[in-house]
Amino acid sequence: MPGYLAIILHAHLPFVRHPEHDKFLEESWLFEAITETYLPVLQVINGWQRDNMDARITMTLSPTLCAMLRDPLLQSRYASHLDELITLADKEISRTHWDMEFQELAKMYHTRLTEARELYQQLGGDLIGKFRRLQDFGLLEIITTGATHGLLPLMANHPPSVRAQILVARDYYRDCFGCDPRGIWLPECAYFDGVEAYLQEANIRWFIVDSHGLLHANPRPRYGVFAPVFTPNGIAVFGRDMESSRQVWSRTEGYPGDARYRDFYRDIGFDLDFDYVKPHLPSPDNRGFTGIKYHRITGGNAPKQPYQPAAAHQAVDAHARHFLKSRVEQITELGTVLDRPPLVISPYDAELFGHWWYEGPEFLDLFVRKAYFDQKTFELITPEQYLRRHPTNQIATPAASSWGEEGYYRVWLNEKNEWIYRHLQVAQERMTELVLKFTKPTALQNRALKQAARELLLAQSSDWPFILRTNTSPDYAKKRVKAHLLRFNGIYTQLTTKKVDGKWLAEIETRDNLFPEINVSYWS
Repeated sequence: MPGYLAIILHAHLPFVRHPEHDKFLEESWLFEAITETYLPVLQVINGWQRDNMDARITMTLSPTLCAMLRDPLLQSRYASHLDELITLADKEISRTHWDMEFQELAKMYHTRLTEARELYQQLGGDLIGKFRRLQDFGLLEIITTGATHGLLPLMANHPPSVRAQILVARDYYRDCFGCDPRGIWLPECAYFDGVEAYLQEANIRWFIVDSHGLLHANPRPRYGVFAPVFTPNGIAVFGRDMESSRQVWSRTEGYPGDARYRDFYRDIGFDLDFDYVKPHLPSPDNRGFTGIKYHRITGGNAPKQPYQPAAAHQAVDAHARHFLKSRVEQITELGTVLDRPPLVISPYDAELFGHWWYEGPEFLDLFVRKAYFDQKTFELITPEQYLRRHPTNQIATPAASSWGEEGYYRVWLNEKNEWIYRHLQVAQERMTELVLKFTKPTALQNRALKQAARELLLAQSSDWPFILRTNTSPDYAKKRVKAHLLRFNGIYTQLTTKKVDGKWLAEIETRDNLFPEINVSYWS
């Protein structure tokens, strides 16, 4: 086999769970991703299994995402959310009776939503169990990320926080998948020199950096990003390929911008009468996305034209063929200049496929099928498989980097969010202080220590500074950071004054209930 291609989908969402409200707008982030990405991707991989295809991809399933997917409250709310959407689609079939083009689209949504509900019910709401079975079957390699996706370089001045993000993630992966993770998606692909020591403690064998993180390694890698390197302590580092990333990811050059594809922003939750859509919205007091969208991207400043599934399917087929042709040409050319089989690493946010790019799962399916049946130039592989076949690699230390704006940490540390970190620094030091002080805690003190750890981890999530930077839901992000820090400080005060309020503690344990077996000794 002349070369290899590794497709890596990074599935992550921040922990959003609000039992104190009957409906909560931001919980729809999870519900939309289940309907539009996670269930469709499972359907695609089910098809590969049915057709006996030995075609493998890699997925990150972040600990916060796994916690939400396993949560009975959110599972129940998602089932109700899906029922509401099916009811809305049924109403739309009637409302569009005299508009045949839109009615056909309403019927399409009704069919897809009904199939999603059938699959969800068939799985008993247990998506994590299904992903685990696919990994056990060998069609998928599942990796982890930081416990709450905290940006590790910005914790480097407090080593116990880096250690806890990684070891808590490792432990929860065990609970979900019955084994240890072999690879990790460093949150935001953000690397700093020294993180390998914590990965080594967790027995993690490999991670991914953005292209410049590997290209600027010391010494320079002989094979660029087309082969991994080993850090001095033996952990493998894979670099992102820019060409394959640009073709799928780029706003200007990427496939998802084709005028034939469905437009993400034009949604009936905003277009139709508010009283009509209100019962089916994620928050009853605010307009929002329903997922039912009748228009295509169209292009330019022209009025949006109706979505045409047949034309979109032609675009998907053409783009899958183009992506295959590009990879064959790329790997063939690399094979003429490298003295080993080249490896192309193509990582993407999983939510691009289906949620942002409606036709994404179909593209993934068509491309993988074409790659499996129609060519012999490269093999679809996972990084772990590659290391087993090619265990000898150059030793080098990557450069500090991320896959964010400007390639470093500006997205998560800037004038809009810098205030977070001085409060986090105090909380992180206080967490270690508590763990060292309460070496033999009472049952109530032990509960308080564990909840303090959860609140700190949730405050460290990289999602909140990202949202503040992009200004998408800044009030919610600011509220979440402050709430977790206030709860942490409340627990700290109660523990240090030896007056833990059991009733209040039980209330926040019920609200922020992830990682039930969290090990607070990691902060020591």
